[in-house]
Amino acid sequence: MLGVVSTIVAYAGVPLEYHASVTAQASSESLSPYMLGSWNEGRYVEGSGIWQEAGILKRLDMSKRFNWSVGFDYLAGVGSKTDYARWDDESATWGQNPVGRNAFRVTQLFGELKYRAVYLTVGMKNSKSGIVDGRLSSGDLTRSNNAAPIPGVAAGFLDFQDIPFTNGWVQIDGEIMYGRMMDSGFKRREFNYYAGAEALNLYYNYKRCYFRTNPEKNFHVVVGMQAAAMFGGTTFNYTAGKLKDTVRRGFKFKDLFQAFFPQEGGEAYYEGSHLGSWDLKAVYRFHDDSKLSAYFEWPWEDGSGIGRMNGWDGLWGLQYDFARSGILTKAVVEYLDFTNQSGPIHYDPDDNPESPMTGHAAGADNYYNNDFYGAYTNYGMGIGSPFLVAPIYNRSGMLSYLHNRARGFHAAIEGNPTDRISYRLMVGYAEAGGSGWVPDFKKSHSTSAMIEGRMKPAGKLPGFEVGVKLAFDKGSLRGDNFGAQLQVAYHGDFSF
Repeated sequence: MLGVVSTIVAYAGVPLEYHASVTAQASSESLSPYMLGSWNEGRYVEGSGIWQEAGILKRLDMSKRFNWSVGFDYLAGVGSKTDYARWDDESATWGQNPVGRNAFRVTQLFGELKYRAVYLTVGMKNSKSGIVDGRLSSGDLTRSNNAAPIPGVAAGFLDFQDIPFTNGWVQIDGEIMYGRMMDSGFKRREFNYYAGAEALNLYYNYKRCYFRTNPEKNFHVVVGMQAAAMFGGTTFNYTAGKLKDTVRRGFKFKDLFQAFFPQEGGEAYYEGSHLGSWDLKAVYRFHDDSKLSAYFEWPWEDGSGIGRMNGWDGLWGLQYDFARSGILTKAVVEYLDFTNQSGPIHYDPDDNPESPMTGHAAGADNYYNNDFYGAYTNYGMGIGSPFLVAPIYNRSGMLSYLHNRARGFHAAIEGNPTDRISYRLMVGYAEAGGSGWVPDFKKSHSTSAMIEGRMKPAGKLPGFEVGVKLAFDKGSLRGDNFGAQLQVAYHGDFSF
């Protein structure tokens, strides 16, 4: 009897958080405007629809040496379909292929263990950037909150940890993750089957290592690198409506090692599709506890990018955090440039020992695209920055980034005019000239904006919240599109 009572007491205090919401959305196009469909883990990409979402979460107890966490979220509803071009080889004609998304989707499902400062996560869990603000920034270049999470296994530090013998002046943080991409069905539905690569059943690797100086000081710096890779799977290459060849890589145990430590060989210079960014963030805290942050992320996809041979390419940002709540609590301004990636010519004299040409041309950069593994996306949405037009918006049925030679700016603010009312305002501008491989003769431009207001009604149900978003795109790059979203949400907690 005493054992039963002890068990009940031990579990009586397990805290659980839950949430539920209903979201309705309408847009002038079949896909939502850029700033309405981005930064929400791929939830509301359809232009119009209604969805019900709910979830439950048991968080880690950081005060305990050993602890566990679980989480589950789902999204159910109906949304608009988008017509993609589809080639019919039998009739040698183009047609329209309406594509929608599943009526029920699991958006998070994970279990997590921690021991001291180290964690192990299994399943699908949303991630956040260690450099940029997930609510206000244009997005992390390597792994943002734009696409749905990839199921897998991850391990790392829960937060920055002191490096021994540095007296707290230098800290380290890091993560290693391996996953399996589950978007092959979506790729089959969207692809035009006329030209390009259809890469299916891919595996995914992500790793990060950051160093930080003492955050207790008024000035501290975070510096490090992120790296990601897609590997394995099968690629079907199409040319002029015909299947040109099939490359079946499958999965081998050594692929795990080659994804972490890139190895030369295979159909490309290195096994797998590798990309990442050099990251730095400097933070100064003022006497009133407000903070000014300056940061950059420099993208790389090969040696020229790692060696900083791509000029000013990257994300450059400033963020100011005000000391207390008010009409203005945070402000972000960013400049983005992807125009210094070189053109389609790549020549290395070491690869051509018999040639009299001794010069070296480090070209063939193509951000977020790979000839053998496809675009760096999950369900058509960019895993990296949503600033570049993601393949899901290509009505032509191409599974690649068509306008990755782009530059522009992004700005955002948010505030809490009262305890019950908050808002967020974002605006951005982009111009693009196709890609280095297929440049456009004329640049395309786009202006986008989004305003969001949220209110917590007074009454006996403090967990209720109502949110409204309005967003638009204007210009030749993303087209003209207007959308509105209404959400009614409730969250609470209880002990199990």
